[in-house]
Amino acid sequence: MGAAGLAFLAADSAGASTTPRTAAPGTRRRAVLHPSPSPTPTPTPTPRPAPWTPARLTAVKPKTPIRDLKELVPPPPDRTIALTIDDGPNPTWTPKVLDLLAEHQVHATFFIIGEQVKEYPRLTRRIAAAGHQICNHTMTHPLSFDGLSRKRLKKEIGEAHDLISQTSGIVPTFFRAPGGAWSPAVLDVIGEHGMLPIDWAVDPRDWARPGVGRIRKTLMGSESGNILLVHDGGGDRSQTVRALRGAIPRLKKRGLTFVAL
Repeated sequence: MGAAGLAFLAADSAGASTTPRTAAPGTRRRAVLHPSPSPTPTPTPTPRPAPWTPARLTAVKPKTPIRDLKELVPPPPDRTIALTIDDGPNPTWTPKVLDLLAEHQVHATFFIIGEQVKEYPRLTRRIAAAGHQICNHTMTHPLSFDGLSRKRLKKEIGEAHDLISQTSGIVPTFFRAPGGAWSPAVLDVIGEHGMLPIDWAVDPRDWARPGVGRIRKTLMGSESGNILLVHDGGGDRSQTVRALRGAIPRLKKRGLTFVAL
């Protein structure tokens, strides 16, 4: 190496010219830095259609909460039921429910809460990746939902709608009011977002933890066209998981097929 050492070029503060500088003996030429590639744009969320039709579902009475699959247009095939699961995602119980559904090859409909989505985005995406339907169950699950002001309703429904869409990649096309507390204002606001109101026909009140046997017995009373309600959030759901483990295969053995909305 000559006495002058190694020279390398460095950009001036304006970035418009370079001047030679002398490097200390034994140093290497500075690597050229290249700009990082632009991040992949986030895909535009799209609705997820029901498995029995490529088109978006409508309802016989869109201003009335739907309690039976036969109220949908087009209706699903005969001998079908829909398992709906509320109040998640929950880091303890949602994975157990997902594993159980995968074991029995059942697709369900998850009505998820915005605050839970914000806290557990990866779990939200796991639900979607497993092929389940993703739906709106408000941002914070407020009680007495039918008594809220229109401004609060817009906030609860709209913020959850946007957050669920961007996190899961699925635009919610169905909405369930907390506690089934509906009002004309609630129906108007969800209509602005293109969502249908979904209630239920079979409710084992698993949130109250009445016992595995009682939850399972109620679920076993399901008939073709029924929408079933259980929960994967809001508390200890061990009874729910155990009841589903017994009820799902028995219902399938009766010739009923589970469909996602």
